[in-house]
Formats: sequence, structure tokens, C-alpha cells
Amino acid sequence: MSTEKKRVQFRAPDRLIDRTDALATVLGEDRTDILVTALREYLQDATHDDALLQEIADAYYDDEISFEQLKSLVGAEEAANLRVLKQQLSDDFVDEVADV
Repeated sequence: MSTEKKRVQFRAPDRLIDRTDALATVLGEDRTDILVTALREYLQDATHDDALLQEIADAYYDDEISFEQLKSLVGAEEAANLRVLKQQLSDDFVDEVADV
């Protein structure tokens, strides 16, 4: 995992931040640790959802996200599979149009 960090600022409901701070106190961590852990777990869970995986693939096929972004979301192996499929779909489309 990269050790580089990027500062992010966002607004969240007071109650959510209060709960985050309370959990940080209980665990002896700071707010950032709790938020980073929650975000990491959310992204991990989200990329195991079939509907979301299809949306991610569609975004890649439509060139809305790069291969590197795809790889960071779904992992290297799945990203490689999707790249091959994208190429096959592109080739099939060219062949289909050429046959018309």
C-alpha cells in the first residue's frame, strides 16, 4: 500500500463526526484513522457487489476511468480480464461494422 498521502477535506453531518470521535476515543486512535479504515472497508465491500462491478466495467469501457483507476478498484487480475474484454469488444464491433 502506498505511503503517500493526500489531504482531503469534506463536510459530514455533526452526528456522524461525533460518533467517529467517540469511537476514536474508545479505540485510542484519531478521527483520521477511523475514517480511513471506514473508507477502505467500504471500498473493499463495494467492489464485491456485482452491480457495482458492472458499473465500474462500463465506466472503463466508455473511457470514463483509466486502466490504473480500474486496477485500483478491482485489482490487477480482474482489471487485466476487463482490458482483454474491452479489446475483444472493440475488435468485434469493428468486424461487425465492416460486415455491414
